[in-house]
Amino acid sequence: MTTLPPNPPAIILVRPQLGMNIGAVARAMLNFGLTELRLVQPRDGWPNPEAGPSAAGADSVIEGARLFDSLADAIADCTFTIGTAQTTRDMVRRVTSPAGATAEMQALPGKTALLFGPERTGLVRDDLLHCHAICTIPSNPDFGSLNLAQAVAVLGYAWVTAMQSPPPSWMVNHDGPAAQHELAGLIAAVETQLANNGFFNPAPGKTETALSMLRNVLTRPGFTGAEVQFLRGVVRSLAEPRNTGSRQLVQPPRPS
Repeated sequence: MTTLPPNPPAIILVRPQLGMNIGAVARAMLNFGLTELRLVQPRDGWPNPEAGPSAAGADSVIEGARLFDSLADAIADCTFTIGTAQTTRDMVRRVTSPAGATAEMQALPGKTALLFGPERTGLVRDDLLHCHAICTIPSNPDFGSLNLAQAVAVLGYAWVTAMQSPPPSWMVNHDGPAAQHELAGLIAAVETQLANNGFFNPAPGKTETALSMLRNVLTRPGFTGAEVQFLRGVVRSLAEPRNTGSRQLVQPPRPS
């Protein structure tokens, strides 16, 4: 008998297009004990009558699906998110396999999530900026595009079998990454202070490039909640220095 791992990840479909594909995803999820489905801006709305037949009995997953207006809202309570993609979109990002991704998720506390993009394009760069890592599914380089439900099934199988393959490395004395809403607060605080200081280049397109770089840098490490709070304190201190009274700053010695 198969033993299902505890604390399964949420499956998040970002801008899915066809209701029948959402139903097929629900079926694949339940095959592997994944029951939490989150939908971000489904093209044809939700609920969708076309999802039921292709779910083939996975009605509990369909009925429990939650709808979100944005990806940020969908992952707000998640501490670790992995986006599935065939390309890194020219980003500096850690890339892992299905086995590596799910083994790492099982080693972490808190809510985790696997993200899947729309059928036509997959996850785009702005979506992947919300992810701690990217998971690629090995496939034929000449025909690598998987059906949405097939991709979910591959990760679902990896989730069930990951108990037999612990991650090759892990963090010690680490209580897990901060929830995404905490990290979003840090990023917003840094963005605001940089804007107030005139950091961003007003040239067309330059500001958005800088913002993407900032989000990429701050999302990648997987800061803990305590580290996020510490960094927010650093930002506040830089914005509003404390009154040090008569204390003198120590100057570095001048070279002789």
